[in-house]
Amino acid sequence: MEYRASSSSSLISPAAMAASLPMVAVVGPQFCAPDTMALTVTKKSFSWSGGDFDVSDVNGAILMKVQGRYLSRHSHRVLCDAAGTPIISMRKKLISWHNTWKVYRGDSSDKKDLLFTVKRSHMMQLKTNLDVFLSGNDRVCDFSVKGSWFERSCAFYLGNTNTIIARMNRKYSLKNVLLGKDTFGITVYPGVDYALIVSIIVILDEIQKPDS
Repeated sequence: MEYRASSSSSLISPAAMAASLPMVAVVGPQFCAPDTMALTVTKKSFSWSGGDFDVSDVNGAILMKVQGRYLSRHSHRVLCDAAGTPIISMRKKLISWHNTWKVYRGDSSDKKDLLFTVKRSHMMQLKTNLDVFLSGNDRVCDFSVKGSWFERSCAFYLGNTNTIIARMNRKYSLKNVLLGKDTFGITVYPGVDYALIVSIIVILDEIQKPDS
């Protein structure tokens, strides 16, 4: 991961904060755009695996797809590029009080390919709070997520700081309402790995399911 520290302050405007963000490349620098990215994530109303998503840009072009592995149900998700090539795989830890997921490069489950771990900040919590730890770190989180998944409104932070690296909000359209699709927009700030942000959102969706 490429990472350059920067200071933050609650008095800094969102635009200025976005411009001064450090380079955040976890999955890969090819997923770090020089400008703010606006993405749309659409969850399919029905899929055999229970968790398929499409990720598109402002022009509607599909950039990524999230697929569930058949019969794995809520334990294995794969983020692929538009051609279907696996980028990272998300695997749920079978026994975990904090609903822990481990994310690997490609469709691997090998320890050497581990990129990061995502888990709830607390065993019992009313609000949405997730901690993200890069491989080799299990003490102080590298990223955190706070907000309300019910309202589809969350912010992604650099560690435990006030520095926001991305935001998520629900998107409404008559078509999606009629089709029963869950659609939300993501704003990813410059230099921030959008594959990382998308994968965290997918895991967040899984963690918030009643049977999780």
